[in-house]
Amino acid sequence: MSALLLLFACLVLGALVARYAKPPAGIVPGINWWVINVALPALVLELIPRVKFDPQLWFPVAAMWLVFGGAWLLFGLLGPRLGWSRQRTGALILVCGLGNTSFMGYPMMQALHGEPGLALAVVADQLGCFPLLASAGIVVASLYAGRKPEPAAILRRIATFPAFIALVVGIAAGLSGGWPRALDGVFAPLGATLTPLALFSVGLQFRFHPGNRQLAAAGVGLGWKLLLAPLLAWALGTAAGIDGLVLTVGVLQAAMAPMVSAAILADEYGLEPTLANTVLGAGIVLSLATVPLGNLLLGAHT
Repeated sequence: MSALLLLFACLVLGALVARYAKPPAGIVPGINWWVINVALPALVLELIPRVKFDPQLWFPVAAMWLVFGGAWLLFGLLGPRLGWSRQRTGALILVCGLGNTSFMGYPMMQALHGEPGLALAVVADQLGCFPLLASAGIVVASLYAGRKPEPAAILRRIATFPAFIALVVGIAAGLSGGWPRALDGVFAPLGATLTPLALFSVGLQFRFHPGNRQLAAAGVGLGWKLLLAPLLAWALGTAAGIDGLVLTVGVLQAAMAPMVSAAILADEYGLEPTLANTVLGAGIVLSLATVPLGNLLLGAHT
C-alpha cells in the first residue's frame, strides 16, 4: 500500500507544482531526458541480466501487440461508421493502442509485485511497447496524417534508443554470468530515480479538458484500453496455458493507462491533440484504480 501511495503522491505533487508553483521552463523535457537516457537504461541494465529464460516470456510481448493491433482494427472499423475524421481515428489508435508501460507500468508493477514483477514489466515494455511505438506507431501516425512512413528513420529510432541499447547489453551481460557486484551498486540507485521522477513528470503534464464532442470517443477509447484489451490479453494467455506472474504482469501491462509518448506523437502529426490529451489524462486517473483492481481479480484466478 505504501508503494502505491508513493505513486499517487508523486503524480499529485507534479500536478500541484504545475498548477501553483510556477516551475522553471523546460523542467518537463529535462526530467524526461534523465528518465529516458539515464534512469531507464540503468534499470534495464540492472534487471535484464537477472531475468531467467522462460518459454512463457513471449506472452507479455504478444499482449502489447494484441492491444495495438486490436485498437487499429477496432477503431479503423468503427471510425467510418461513427463519422470520425481520419485524425480522430488515428489519435485513438495511438493513445489507446500503446500503454504507459514504462513511466507508470514500471512503478505500478514494482509496487504490486516487487522486483520479479518489475523485470517482467521491462520485458513487456522494451520488447513490446517501445518497438511498437517506434515502428507501427509511426506508420499509423503517418498514414492517418496523410504522410509517407520512412522505414530507415523507423529503424534508426529503434536502434539508437538508449534503453534498447541497454537491453542488448543487458542480455549479453546475463549470458556472461551477470554484472560484477560493484556495477550493480551503480545501476540500482540510478534506476531507482525512475519511479518518483517519471510519475512527477506525468503529473506536471497532466491535462484534462474534455469537450462534449470528445466524450463519446474518449469513452469508447478508454473502454478498449482499460477493459476490453486486458480482457482479451487474459483470454489469450489463459488459452495458451500461461499462468502465475507472467500472466498477471502481461495482462496488467495491457491494462495500463495510455502512453504519454503516443499523445505527443499524435500532437506532432496533427491527430486531434485535444482528444489525445483528454484520453491520456482520464486514462491515467482511472488506471490508478483499474490496474490494482485488475490485480486483485487476477490474484483470485491464478
